[in-house]
Amino acid sequence: MKTSHFLFLLVLAAGSTLNSLAQQRHDPAHAHDDAELIPLDEIVISAPLDRPLYQQAQAASILGGQNLNLAIEPTLGQTLARMPGVSSSYFGPAASRPIIRGLDGDRVRILQNGMNTMDASATSPDHALSFEPSNLKSVEVVRGPATLLYGSNAIGGVVNAIDGRIVDEKLDGTLRGSMGGRFSSVDQGYQSNFMLEGGWKGLAFHIEAFTRAAEDFRVPGNLRTVGEQERNPLPAGTPEPNKIATNSNLRAEGISGGLSYVWDAGFIGFSWTEFHTNYGSPAEPSVFIDMNQTRLDVRGAFYKPLPKIKEISYRFAWSDYEHVEFEDGMDNTVFKNDAYDFRVELKHEKIAGMEGVIGFQSERSDFFVAGAEAFIPPTVTESNSLFFFEDITRGPLSFQFGGRYDHIETESRNNDVFGPARGRQFDNLSGSVGFVYTLNEEYSAAFTITYAERAPTYQELFANGNHVATNTFEVGDFGLGVENSVSFDLNLRKRTGWVTGSVGGYYSRYSGFIGLFPAGFMVDTDGDLIPDTPQFNYRAVDAEFLGAELETTFHLLHPVTEEPKQADTNLHLEFKADAVRARDGSTGASLPRIPPFHLSSALILERGPFGARLEGIYAAPQDRVAANEFGTDSYFLVNLALSYRLVQGPTTVDFYVKGMNLTNEDAREHTSILKERLPLPGRGIVAGVKVTF
Repeated sequence: MKTSHFLFLLVLAAGSTLNSLAQQRHDPAHAHDDAELIPLDEIVISAPLDRPLYQQAQAASILGGQNLNLAIEPTLGQTLARMPGVSSSYFGPAASRPIIRGLDGDRVRILQNGMNTMDASATSPDHALSFEPSNLKSVEVVRGPATLLYGSNAIGGVVNAIDGRIVDEKLDGTLRGSMGGRFSSVDQGYQSNFMLEGGWKGLAFHIEAFTRAAEDFRVPGNLRTVGEQERNPLPAGTPEPNKIATNSNLRAEGISGGLSYVWDAGFIGFSWTEFHTNYGSPAEPSVFIDMNQTRLDVRGAFYKPLPKIKEISYRFAWSDYEHVEFEDGMDNTVFKNDAYDFRVELKHEKIAGMEGVIGFQSERSDFFVAGAEAFIPPTVTESNSLFFFEDITRGPLSFQFGGRYDHIETESRNNDVFGPARGRQFDNLSGSVGFVYTLNEEYSAAFTITYAERAPTYQELFANGNHVATNTFEVGDFGLGVENSVSFDLNLRKRTGWVTGSVGGYYSRYSGFIGLFPAGFMVDTDGDLIPDTPQFNYRAVDAEFLGAELETTFHLLHPVTEEPKQADTNLHLEFKADAVRARDGSTGASLPRIPPFHLSSALILERGPFGARLEGIYAAPQDRVAANEFGTDSYFLVNLALSYRLVQGPTTVDFYVKGMNLTNEDAREHTSILKERLPLPGRGIVAGVKVTF
């Protein structure tokens, strides 16, 4: 890293993180925006008992309000990549999932309003998520095992995207909504969205839509690293591709409508969503993906239906998902997923000193792949689960414990390519014990121990074919057993004062950790190596993950108090850092695509309606790599954001402009399989406006 970058970082690095500690500014003209919130008092909806961050046993963060509006990127992974402990699987501007504490894919459960996305994004990094971030109200990230409520496979964490498509409050005589748009220079991209909702005599409606488009984006220099150029030289006379990320364009649009009935003792509602996107694969200039999802959501609750019963809530989601991969204009491979997710929860008041929730969840996925690149047979996966969570609070000490049982059945269908049908059944048990000790009004400490079991996925069991997106021939293992882990998580939090934030560390030990490991190159029928097709096998190893996360804010002009108050001028210095070390517990070898040490800080000025944010983001070089994996260099990004809020009666207009990667740094995400061939976008400007009424 350049000396000037390091000095600039030191100037900024007295500060804190971008997300959960950043304050949400609110306007008195709005009933839902009537005060400046204490960040650690924000409620975590995806937690078992809707506790605030300050009282959570697990590490969690929330991104919402204006902070979410300024952070939004085309993908959820890039939108959340600045949160502590979160990185991105970056496969260009269309496909990117969050990676939590070095764990990705099926180990991180992505939810929409607490329900599974039911798409194909977990099967491959080139598969996009099936929803758009621009109309979200907030995003919650629970770091570490979140298996009790959301399934045993959520062994890495949970990301819950909340959009409010089903209204659960009375809006009698109310009409409110928002509309917005933005333009980005680095890809000549534009995005627009609107939302409108209202109600009358208990009935409430919600409608929203968006459209997004972008061309191939610009990069700082060459697309391929020097090492990649040396290892895989282009044919003589072929110029090295640079400046433009070929085939990184995208188009997307969607619409959703919902209707609810709300009464004093509960509500019931549904929403219908249509989502479509068409995007290119930066890894293959002749390949693009066309994806569609139709989704139905039903949600409702009964409040205090019986003595000692606080609430009975239920949710159901059904999805018809399909995406087609085209190569040279011909439909090459089809992915389909017909799925549903159902859950019911009963929250009870204190009984024998315990307050908690018990629940049942049922899921089914009928996953189908056909075509030239079908590396997985058609499979059906069903799971049925029981779970509970209880909280006992005595004075300053809160004791939280819970458990989950999952019965999972996975069966491949009879197929000419993959052979006769085969099936496996798994019974998983997971449990967690946590303590939250409130030292005083300012400080709290939390400690959790979690035992989690995760069943292998259909991909890990049945894969046997060429996976073009990752340039590998994947081979599953039908005999894989249950993966289990023991995790310890410790956090210290400070809620008020001149300095607020949290610091924590964690350790996880896995037995039977299932990974995709290199096994040499494929051979042809004559026994000769095929050098362009490396074979990777799914196999189980012991593994260890050790890491730490820090996020803190220095409130340079005004301390945070228990009674939030507005101030004419605020100046904050924010800082966050995270690091994780992951290795094979038997050999000590590093696991693949583990994020490097990250450090970022920002100076934030809020003066009346005006806001400014100057931030620096540093990623250390990553030289702890797995076999056949290449390291990445460090990078330092400089971003600047300016915003202005105009209030006229019940209408608020937010203007903003962001300068991204102002130094035009060649930055590559180590967690991306395209890190040798695709850097992050170069210097660019993003300008936008959002009207709320």
